[in-house]
Amino acid sequence: MGQFVQQGPSAGNELPLYPLAGIGAIFTCLTLVTPFAFQAGGDNAFIALAIPASLLTLAATHVAERTATNRALWLIFGIGILLRAYLLLFDPLLSSDIYRYLWDGRVQAAGISPYRYFPAHDALAHLRDATIFPRINRADYAVTIYPPVAEFFFLIVTRIGESVTVMRLALLGCEAVTVTLIMMFLRRMERPTTRVVAYFWHPLPLWEIANNGHLDALVVALMLLGLWVALTGRAMRGAILITLGVLVKPYVAPALATIWRPWDWKMPLVVIAVIALCYLPYLSVGWEVFGFLTKGYLTEEGIISGDDLWVLSVWRLVFGTHRGDVVVYAAAAALIVLFMMLSTARRPIRTIASSLADTDMLLLVVLLLLSPNRPWYFLPIMPFVALCGNAPTWAVSIGALLLTNELYWESHIPKLIIKSILFGGFLLACTWSARKSYLKQVAGRG
Repeated sequence: MGQFVQQGPSAGNELPLYPLAGIGAIFTCLTLVTPFAFQAGGDNAFIALAIPASLLTLAATHVAERTATNRALWLIFGIGILLRAYLLLFDPLLSSDIYRYLWDGRVQAAGISPYRYFPAHDALAHLRDATIFPRINRADYAVTIYPPVAEFFFLIVTRIGESVTVMRLALLGCEAVTVTLIMMFLRRMERPTTRVVAYFWHPLPLWEIANNGHLDALVVALMLLGLWVALTGRAMRGAILITLGVLVKPYVAPALATIWRPWDWKMPLVVIAVIALCYLPYLSVGWEVFGFLTKGYLTEEGIISGDDLWVLSVWRLVFGTHRGDVVVYAAAAALIVLFMMLSTARRPIRTIASSLADTDMLLLVVLLLLSPNRPWYFLPIMPFVALCGNAPTWAVSIGALLLTNELYWESHIPKLIIKSILFGGFLLACTWSARKSYLKQVAGRG
């Protein structure tokens, strides 16, 4: 039991609850007015409130570490739960993806593969209604994009209830698993559990899960649960859980490198078997089982053309566009990620803290190379804001809010500039962290 003893602030350094309560009060006020500001001023108004709120969360994290644990946790959870309940009162403001989740669940319940027909297809006319169907994005041309474990989740939740509220409550249940695991990891690493405020008050999960109801809440819960199971001695079971997360959103796959050992052939076979078993119920559609991902999404998101890949865009800005540069970039990006994964897997000494830090950096690099256009893609790094708390993770988690772009009629800063702020901030934070670490090592040797 000694390994679960919590490291808290010493009595002499302990801060009163008032500073944290003051930050929480301002943070709460900003969140309460944000829905009305968005309705009046759109995305720009949302960003103008969300960025200061995220900076308040950063301040709250530093204060909470030195506040008496029990009192601070009551305040942290009270505000976090209250604001999530508040955001459930509003229809999703920043995304309509949740309506596709509900539709896919309904289609499966009718015995039809969601990979076979797009929602507006005549074959599905009998399933249409006035609540869900009109709000589905890409309804007239795109079959579902989501992998099989996501579809299992949609089917199960919609059998409880085909409503936005039920789906969001299910995703908040996934988030409850994530928060519990963050607390368990913090205790295991003997760090203050009050650091959970970095996740629980952060605007990114608050809005993208409680209000928008994004599926990434399930990804994060499965990934973190897999890491916990693996890092506490059951690597194969952990690999299965992380693989299930990959079959919700594939870009968390590098997390598997943290728990794999080179020349361990069993784990790759188990991963392949899990993928095959999960896809098996949907194979009646053949290659169409990969859905809209390969039939249009990569084109829409500027990945096939390379226009929305930030690193490549900056390269083109300096050196110009060349034929085949997207292929070269994809190969180079794959080699970078593969090299990092192998380096992580070959680490001779692993601790929970180092394994979590490696996973965090792998995910950050993948996000840098893919440079997604939507803020919810950055949710998998959110637990590491609390667990690792390094400058690069904070920079990306806050910068991701700049990608909010739901109202297309608004005047927005060009995407290249926004991504340059986001990923440029990440690279600067990495440089600052590396320099700080180097100076600490020099001081230690001195």
